[in-house]
Amino acid sequence: MLLKKRIPMRYVLGKIKVELGLVMAYTILFEVFHHYFINISVDIPIAIPTMVGTIISLLLAFKSNQAYDRWWEARIIWGSIVNESRTLIRQVLTFYKDPDFSVEANDFKENFTKRQIAWCYSLGQALRNKDAIKPIKNFITEEELNFVKNHQNIPNAILLLHARDLRNARKDKRFNTYQQVEIDNTLTRLCDAMGKCERIKNTIFPTTYSMYIRMTLCLFIILLPFGLIDLLSWFAIPLITIIAGTFFLIEKMAIHLQDPFENRPTDTPVTAISQAIEKNLMQMLNEFQVEFDIIKEFDLKPEPAKLTGNEYFVL
Repeated sequence: MLLKKRIPMRYVLGKIKVELGLVMAYTILFEVFHHYFINISVDIPIAIPTMVGTIISLLLAFKSNQAYDRWWEARIIWGSIVNESRTLIRQVLTFYKDPDFSVEANDFKENFTKRQIAWCYSLGQALRNKDAIKPIKNFITEEELNFVKNHQNIPNAILLLHARDLRNARKDKRFNTYQQVEIDNTLTRLCDAMGKCERIKNTIFPTTYSMYIRMTLCLFIILLPFGLIDLLSWFAIPLITIIAGTFFLIEKMAIHLQDPFENRPTDTPVTAISQAIEKNLMQMLNEFQVEFDIIKEFDLKPEPAKLTGNEYFVL
C-alpha cells in the first residue's frame, strides 16, 4: 500500500510513460509535417475535440466511481474481518470452561488464536494469487498444515479446523450449546467476508467498457492537434501531451482501484491489516496466559461465591 503522503512524480508519470511518449511523438510528427512537408489545411473546429473530451470525462468519472466503490467495499470487508477476529478470540477465551486452569485449556486457546491469525494471512495471500501456505507455517501445527495443504481453498480449510475444534470442545462440555452457536455465528460471518472478497476478486470489470474509453481517448488525441493547428503552433506539443497525460492518469487510477487484490501499491493493505490483527489477538491471548501462569505458580483457585441470604433460587 502507499505509505507516503507525497507520491513521487516519477512514480506517477512512470505509470503512463508509454502513452505520454506516443502522444508526444504523434504531436511532434504532426507539427513537423505541417510546417515543413505538407501544409495541412484541415481545420477542425475546437468545439469538436471539446465535445469528445466532455464525453471522455463523463466515462472516466463513471469508471472511477465504480472502481473506487470496489476498492472501498474491499476495505470495509477487511475492517469487518478485524472486528470479527477480535470477537472470535474474545469468545473463545472467555467462554471456554476451565475451572482447574489446565494446560490443555491454555493450549486450546493458544492454538485457536494462532489459527485465526493464520486465516487472515492466508486469505490475504490467496486473494493476491500468492502462496497462502508460506506465511502460516509458524501459526499452525504440522498436522493442521498437512490438512490444509490438501485443500484448494486454504482459508476455508482453516475455518473447517476452527469448526472441528469447536465441536470437540462442545462434546467435552467446555462450551454450552448457546456459546457454541454464538461462536459458530462468528465463524459464519468470517466465511461471508471471505466470500465477498472472492466475489470482488473474481468479478471482472467489463472489458468492453475500458476498450470504449481507450478508443474515445485515442480519437480525442488524434483530433486535438487539428483543432489547435492555427492557434498554438509548436506550443501545442507540450499542451496536448499534458492534456492527454491527465486523462491517461485518471484512466490508470481507475484501472488500479478496480482490482484491490492485485498486489499493487494502491491495493487494500491486507498484509498490514493482518499484522495489526496478529498484534491484537496475541495481546489478548497473553493477558490470559499471564493470569494462567500466576494461578499455576501460586496454586490459586477461585473462591466459591458466598451467599448472604438475600439470593433467590429458581428450582
